[in-house]
Amino acid sequence: MTETTLSSYVKEPLVFAQANFSSNDELFEEVYQKAADLGWVREDFLERIKKREATFPTGIQLMSLGAAIPHTDAECVLEEFVAVITLQEPVVFKSMEDNSKQVEAQIVFVLGLNQPHAQLEMLQSLMGLLQNESVLSKLLVATTENELISTIKNNHL
Repeated sequence: MTETTLSSYVKEPLVFAQANFSSNDELFEEVYQKAADLGWVREDFLERIKKREATFPTGIQLMSLGAAIPHTDAECVLEEFVAVITLQEPVVFKSMEDNSKQVEAQIVFVLGLNQPHAQLEMLQSLMGLLQNESVLSKLLVATTENELISTIKNNHL
């Protein structure tokens, strides 16, 4: 079994540095469009990720910023990926801990995983990353997709 590391799932077409989205729906639509064009997801991925986010919100309020880790059912994913999106202006997600609260996410990891165990390992590894302020701040200031990817790889994520 291979180790579930962020680096091995982060793939160039689904990395967005300093992106602008007006809502999490718009963000999901962009990720879905790219993933669908590559043949990485089924067509129900978009509807299901929106529905899952509405039912089980994934916003996480950290010390200095907000993040989100949306994901959906494994069977919608044909080729595994983790989309990494940093945002110029935060996008609002509902809080994972209290869905009456809003989190202004500046970084979003969309998980496209089709192995249930990998999903759990990836969530744990991302929670570790989200507690690492210095790496997070490097990710947030990256201005290009390559810079984002190399920050992830150089920090052995």
